[in-house]
Amino acid sequence: MRKSPCIRILGGSALALGLIAAAPAGAQADAFPEGTEPLAEAIERDLGVASGQADELLTAEESARSLEKEAEKAAGEAFAGAVFDTETHELTVSVADPSAVEAVEATGAETRVVEASQDELDAAMADLDAASEDGVSEEVTGWHVDLESNTVVVEALEGSEDAAEDLIADAGLDSAPVVVEKADAQPETFGAIVGGDAYYPGNSRCSIGFSVRGGFVTAGHCGSTGTSVSGSAGESGRVAGSVFPGRDMGYVRANSGWTPSPYVNNYRGGRVAVRGSNEASVGASVCRSGSTTGWHCGTIQAKNQTVNYPQGTVRGLTRTTACAEPGDSGGSWLSGNQAQGVTSGGSGNCSWGGTTFFQPVNPILSQWGLSLTTT
Repeated sequence: MRKSPCIRILGGSALALGLIAAAPAGAQADAFPEGTEPLAEAIERDLGVASGQADELLTAEESARSLEKEAEKAAGEAFAGAVFDTETHELTVSVADPSAVEAVEATGAETRVVEASQDELDAAMADLDAASEDGVSEEVTGWHVDLESNTVVVEALEGSEDAAEDLIADAGLDSAPVVVEKADAQPETFGAIVGGDAYYPGNSRCSIGFSVRGGFVTAGHCGSTGTSVSGSAGESGRVAGSVFPGRDMGYVRANSGWTPSPYVNNYRGGRVAVRGSNEASVGASVCRSGSTTGWHCGTIQAKNQTVNYPQGTVRGLTRTTACAEPGDSGGSWLSGNQAQGVTSGGSGNCSWGGTTFFQPVNPILSQWGLSLTTT
């Protein structure tokens, strides 16, 4: 079986979420009353959280998601992003205008004053995206907003800093808060050919992301629109929508015999309940399910990352410290019990670490008017 046309897009052997059969609601509730036990174990292992403290972290992150929305509203145009600290459990909101500090701190968030607002950083990202439409060197591996440094970071392979500077100049950002950093490796698609709990687009293998009414979402690079897919138990369906490159989003319409369920395979003989899709803050923990590597966790480093894969540029991805390997494409990402996205690609592996990107799930749902299946 050949590799999937996935980007070190954790594709080919993607994550297999538990969409194939619905679990009895009562049994699932008894096993995982809060839907966090498998996540807690992985968080303690991968983030160095003390034993028994993962639930406290997840609770703090849930509160931070709501607090960030309140703080952003209070800051108005001065909002410059928010970062959650997994050690102190504090959310720090950056503002580009000192006069906004009092209103933001009234929400309960910590504040700091920076030079550039979120709108200004996003505008710089948009300029880079526009400049890359005519082509950009593959030595430039991507660009993203770094909220902690209040800059836009353009990454390039060692010795290729000039290519990054050329892109910045083409975007007209010579005086903008943009910096160049060395990339450890070239992102590529993950396309290992392995067996396991997955779905198969043609002769390739990818993982299910999250159940939606009538099917499931996954990575777009796993199959173009119209591609026939099958499950490990003979289920079938067809790719009803696919966007790649540009974005990395896909939607599979399942035929009868493939029943969507609100669960994700935890690779411990059980499933984790999905209760919504509220977006986690930068800095928050996030965990990934994959048929090659099982459960692995990390933190969110940046949102709206542009990644320059060999197959084309993909925008709007989320950057994480979680590891992944060939075979994990399309699989699910969770922060607590909230769906975050589907695996796109990255670099490194789960032996020495790396960077992995996911396509946020809410834009996929909006793209095709889909409803996430939740408990």
